[in-house]
Amino acid sequence: MGLTSNKVLALAILVAVLLFAATIWLWPRFARGSWRAVTGRIGLLIATQFALFAAVGLAANNSFLFYGSWSDLFGQEQDMGVVVDHSAGGKRIKVVERKKLDVPGSTRPATGGQIQKIVVAGEKSRIDSPAYVYLPPEYFQPKYAKSTFPATVVLTGYPGTAENLLKGLKYPRTAFMQARDGKMQPMILVMMRPTVAPPRDTECVDVPGGPQTETFFAKDLPKAISQTYRVGTKPRNWGFIGNSTGGYCALKIALHHPEQFGASAGLSAYYKAADDPTTGDLFHGDKERKNRSNLLWSLDHLPQGKSSFLVTSSKGGEGNLKHTLQFIDKVKAPARVSSIMLDSGGHNFNTWRREIPPALEWLSGRLSAS
Repeated sequence: MGLTSNKVLALAILVAVLLFAATIWLWPRFARGSWRAVTGRIGLLIATQFALFAAVGLAANNSFLFYGSWSDLFGQEQDMGVVVDHSAGGKRIKVVERKKLDVPGSTRPATGGQIQKIVVAGEKSRIDSPAYVYLPPEYFQPKYAKSTFPATVVLTGYPGTAENLLKGLKYPRTAFMQARDGKMQPMILVMMRPTVAPPRDTECVDVPGGPQTETFFAKDLPKAISQTYRVGTKPRNWGFIGNSTGGYCALKIALHHPEQFGASAGLSAYYKAADDPTTGDLFHGDKERKNRSNLLWSLDHLPQGKSSFLVTSSKGGEGNLKHTLQFIDKVKAPARVSSIMLDSGGHNFNTWRREIPPALEWLSGRLSAS
């Protein structure tokens, strides 16, 4: 059973309840002053406390998905390395696993869609990174055999895992249900974490002498996906969405590369690159690069393309409200901006789950399959 399984959570709660009941029941027997009685009381208290904390921790993790799996929790890497050919003409994407969605009709890709786990090899950035690709049911249906589909890059925050996008934020299921209900067009989702050079948080920056993360997301990833799947190469074919760090990356990449991305959405995004021990020195004293990483500065000093932006915040509970309003005010034609403003929310999965359905619908309305 997986770390985020409801069965694991139910088992932990059951064990905590049973141990609590056992403590109440057995306490009179351990009321004596012998060493065995004292040891018994200590054992019951420790076991009950441990079970209670485990149940609370699992419940919190299921809500916010700090860890996506047992291996993630214990810092273990279970996947074997995948060799990707970087030579001229070599494939830039390696499919390592295919799995179905938890949706009606999931036994067949033509009715339930499919999720493919891949490894992307960056041609220019020389970065290799895993990702999940959601292919909608229409992708496998004969009448769409020659059709292209819009694609959207989906990023987690830092230091999240791509599994969070599947299990916690449920992007594929949401896209499936909304397309089924006619609220959005069928769309391919490319789901990743922004940490392509773990454990460093590169803030989607091309670091001098270091990871070329912006190049990977802006150039390498769209090219590799378009060469492997039926996705166009025009800006109207490509969107970008993310939360927290992923939201900052989505807005920044689309702002700086309107020739590649036609629309982007930042959920609880911030608007300049973080600078802390997880990032290290991102700019090596280059003031121009540092300024460019500030989205509010970029809107004031750099040409704005024909991209559409969606930003989200809450009137109460989020710290990005002031800068979000500034971002909205600074977007000028030919760019366009929309917003989702909740009355209350927070920097957490519960808030983003409320924003993802309308955000995907918004992206769908601004992207085209051809």
